[in-house]
Amino acid sequence: MTEATPLAAEPAVLVLEDGTRFEGRAYGARGRTLGEAVFATGMTGYQETLTDPSYAGQIVLQTAPHIGNTGMNSEDEESARIWVAGYIVRDPSRVVSNFRAQRSLDDDLVASGVVGISGIDTRAVTRHIRSAGAMRAGIFSGADAALSAGEQLDLVRSGAEMAGQNLSGAVSTAEPYSLPAQGERVGSVAVLDLGVKASTLHFLAERGFDVHVVPQTVTIDEIRALEPDALFFSNGPGDPSASDRHVELLRESLRDGRPYFGICFGNQLLGRALGYETYKLPFGHRGINQPVLDKATGRVEITAHNHGFAVAAPIGEVSESSQGFGRVEVSHVDLNDDVVEGLNCLDIPAFSVQYHPESAAGPHDANYLFDRFRDMVLASKESDA
Repeated sequence: MTEATPLAAEPAVLVLEDGTRFEGRAYGARGRTLGEAVFATGMTGYQETLTDPSYAGQIVLQTAPHIGNTGMNSEDEESARIWVAGYIVRDPSRVVSNFRAQRSLDDDLVASGVVGISGIDTRAVTRHIRSAGAMRAGIFSGADAALSAGEQLDLVRSGAEMAGQNLSGAVSTAEPYSLPAQGERVGSVAVLDLGVKASTLHFLAERGFDVHVVPQTVTIDEIRALEPDALFFSNGPGDPSASDRHVELLRESLRDGRPYFGICFGNQLLGRALGYETYKLPFGHRGINQPVLDKATGRVEITAHNHGFAVAAPIGEVSESSQGFGRVEVSHVDLNDDVVEGLNCLDIPAFSVQYHPESAAGPHDANYLFDRFRDMVLASKESDA
């Protein structure tokens, strides 16, 4: 057992754009941060949450009251850095008690410059966001805590709204890189990094794929030059309606006949490529306990989510792609609010899901989707042969 960095009694305040204020204690780095306030319902996996690039630009509130007791390590990170814009917890652990811990959560927040707040009623904040919707927010500590309430609110309201933001460039790799296939080789897959997580790449490699990760600036000619057996679009932050170039890239690849699998942001971009609209959810789905119905099997899966946007596609019927890609069905539906959680193309080799089947923090109910992707690619190769 090791001691975490002692909690200071320095004041901090969380300010929402509607003027609601919550006073607490400074946590992590001191200063000022702005972003969209959202809540995540997972009771475990805070390290995976913090290092998930999909949370870029967002101030994340943990609904679980006690955070940090297992510390931080270098094995469970989903990317090379912490991406959240800010962090809200009720009761930070005063000690780190786990044999795998290498440092405390507070230490990592300070080292990464992540401004946080603790000691507030996170249930009240969650209920407010559920009623009023996700909104712009700011955390102020250190010298910024002394700003007047009016100054703080003006700063919050001057921040960018998530709707209309294209954040792919901020989270994507600058240079391409590759992971070799593990076990029996199936083929190769080009992964468009829109904020990809490490677990996703490992699961693809474990299914026998040589994984070629490419930056979000890649062109269709560069994809073709790689000659991949399939294309994969990753999770990522931002508004899918602001990613027209990626939508057109996907359409060109689908016209080439290349099998496709997308998760989260990749699901929204497939929806747009097929001709459907996307829209912003009131407060989104974030956490590792979302019930989703697989309409093909009738099986209910407990799944990991992190999305604030969704695809507007008809549920319960087969529809026709307005972009000429044939018949499309909604394959998965969220049982909490009937949000579309998956798309399946019936006339071309393409499917996607809105949630995160790799879910390193658990649960692993949807891990079979990587097997489905492998089988689709094998079937496509046999058909071409």
